[in-house]
Amino acid sequence: MRSLVPLPVVVPLLGAALTLILANWPRAQRTVSVVALTANLLVAVLLLVEAYRYDPVVVQVGGWPAPVGIVLVADQLAALMLVVSSAVTLCVLLYSIGQGRGETSESAPVSIYHPTYLVLAAGITNAFLAGDLFNLFVGFEMLLAASFVLITLGGTEARIRTGSTYVVVSILSSLIFLAAVGLVYAATGTLNMAQLAARLDALPDGVRLGLQLMLLLAFGIKAAVFPLSAWLPDSYPTAPAPVTAVFAGLLTKVGVYAIIRTETLLFPGGDVSGLLMVVAGLTMVIGVLGAVAQSDLKRLFSFTLVSHIGYMIFGVALSTAAALSGAIFYVVHHITVQTTLFLVAGLVEERAGSTDLRRLGGLARITPLLAVLFFVPAMNLAGIPPFSGFLGKLGLLQAGVAVGGPLPWVLVAAGTLTSLLTLYAASRVWAIAFWRAPQLATAEPMVRLPHLMVGATVALVALGLVLTLAAGPLFRVTADAAADLRQRTPYVEAVLPGGAR
Repeated sequence: MRSLVPLPVVVPLLGAALTLILANWPRAQRTVSVVALTANLLVAVLLLVEAYRYDPVVVQVGGWPAPVGIVLVADQLAALMLVVSSAVTLCVLLYSIGQGRGETSESAPVSIYHPTYLVLAAGITNAFLAGDLFNLFVGFEMLLAASFVLITLGGTEARIRTGSTYVVVSILSSLIFLAAVGLVYAATGTLNMAQLAARLDALPDGVRLGLQLMLLLAFGIKAAVFPLSAWLPDSYPTAPAPVTAVFAGLLTKVGVYAIIRTETLLFPGGDVSGLLMVVAGLTMVIGVLGAVAQSDLKRLFSFTLVSHIGYMIFGVALSTAAALSGAIFYVVHHITVQTTLFLVAGLVEERAGSTDLRRLGGLARITPLLAVLFFVPAMNLAGIPPFSGFLGKLGLLQAGVAVGGPLPWVLVAAGTLTSLLTLYAASRVWAIAFWRAPQLATAEPMVRLPHLMVGATVALVALGLVLTLAAGPLFRVTADAAADLRQRTPYVEAVLPGGAR
């Protein structure tokens, strides 16, 4: 089973190289991309089963033992993130193929889209599997380099302008992360996270807190937590629909994953829990207030993306087993639902030629299937029972009530308010774009939606419903993952038999 661990990184990279070679054969390129990401999904499922039934699956790259060599670790958290990210990237790839994204054209040259998309997938999986801080940095840089290309695909003025902002912010966060990596190595003599779990505890409190805050700053920019989130609503909406969808679903969650991993493994004890609670509350409330003020579907979803990151940070800040379990569950839920909503926005744009709510109307009567595809994930995001969004929020709010105290109670109230305002924003979109009479864009002749685009969106809507139906088993997985994160011993023993040396 250990031989499977590098495959989620290696297979997309090999696929990217092969798609470059097949630049003049678009059909062969599409086949290679689909096969590579399908193989990733199958491998991820096998790793999750192995990690859940037994122990974390660890491989020492090149045969160099930890902490000297590069180590890849598939514990329950990493394997679960691999499964959901692989499923999402595969569905978005199929959606983009149905849209014609990646065909030889001025807007998306075939020699660019597929290789870049596969490198993005490899960077995401490498970040989830990384067992040392520098390899985590490499994973971030892989996905960011690919995202720089994808977000400016087509070279339009709007995409170049917003892409430039995205590039500058990403480079800044990478510089902070790299500086933090250098300081961690200077202070401890290692970057292996299993070994850091012991060595960071021995540092003076001030040094340890400084390193923790630097890593949180870097990951907070990548995760788009307030006040480090201003770049996101302006950057994502101008990109092509499938690119925006995979960015919204996965890129910010890699930052959240890094926060969960480092806060539980490297810096347990809740030294910055108060700060994280304040950040979580502001992220939830300010993000959703931005959403209710928007008149464009993509910008509205971008603000809801920011606001719901706050729920995940809330779970990390509480740091109890129930809170971490709820945060992990909510990450899985949000990756699926937020990606689905951006794909639906792409379908609306494909059908009506616009995502401006002032130009839309009557979509429920004109395209009933599109109305259903919006309604289900929108209600899921808002947390309407019995959807997975309700179950995830309920778990987090119950954890906050169990902890008690002024800040947790304020966050419980903020989480409830955010859920209600999300429901208001979703209902407003439904009333304007789907229920009222046709307006400017929807009154014009519409194009037929490609079957593959609709099929990929239906698959993600179905996955969101599966998360609801399988919430019990999924919560058992997230509870076990949270318990392992709090104990730290399973991770450390798997990487360094005999304990952190």
